[in-house]
Amino acid sequence: MNIYLVRHGQSVANVDASVYLSTADHAVPLSDLGREQAREAGRFLNDYFTAKEYPKTHTRLWTSPYLRTRQTADGIEESCGDYIADRREDILLCEQQFGLFDGIADKDLPIQFPEEYAHYEKCQRHEGRFWARMPLGESRFDVALRIRLFFGTLQRDAERHDIRNVIIVCHGVTLRAFVMSWLHLTPEWFEAERNPTNCAIRLVSDNADEGYIFKSKLG
Repeated sequence: MNIYLVRHGQSVANVDASVYLSTADHAVPLSDLGREQAREAGRFLNDYFTAKEYPKTHTRLWTSPYLRTRQTADGIEESCGDYIADRREDILLCEQQFGLFDGIADKDLPIQFPEEYAHYEKCQRHEGRFWARMPLGESRFDVALRIRLFFGTLQRDAERHDIRNVIIVCHGVTLRAFVMSWLHLTPEWFEAERNPTNCAIRLVSDNADEGYIFKSKLG
C-alpha cells in the first residue's frame, strides 16, 4: 500500500494567530494561498500517478473533518480527481486537542491559566513533551494512540476493496504520529522530526518511509 500523507494548506490562522480568539480550531479555513497550495499538491499527485501508471479505481482520499483539511482535499480533488475513487472522513485524523489552552498564545498561558500552565510545564520537564497532556486536551502520546485505531480501516480498505493507494489529508502532529506508529519508530524520533510545511506530501510505501516527495513552491 502507498500512503500519501498531506498536511493541510496554509490556514488564515497560520498567517494571523489571533484568528483563534474568534474561531474554533476545527472551523479555521484556508487562506487564498492555502487553496492554491492544495491545487498545486493535486497537480503534483496527478502527474506522479500518471508517471507511475496507477489505475484510476484504487485510490481513496481520506481527510480530517476540520475545515482547512476539507478545503485542502477539495483542491487536491480539483487537480487530481480522475485518480480518486472516492473520498471519506474520519475524526481520528483530526488535530491534537489543545483543551484549555486552545486558541491562547503561548506567552499568555501563564497569565490566563497560571496553575494549569505550571502543572503542564512540570509534566514537560519531568516526562517530556511527547507524554505531557494538555489540560482538558491531549498529549502527543494520545494522538499516536488514536491514529493506531485508524490503521484497521486502511487494512480493511486493502483487503476488502483493493485500495492500494491512499491520500490522507491531516495535520502536522497527526502526520508525524502516523509515520511514527506505522513504522514503529520511537517517541524520540517524533520529537526530533520537525512539522511538515503546508501541503507537503510524505510517502510511506508498505513499511518504507520515502520521505517528503513534494513541498509547495508557493511558500
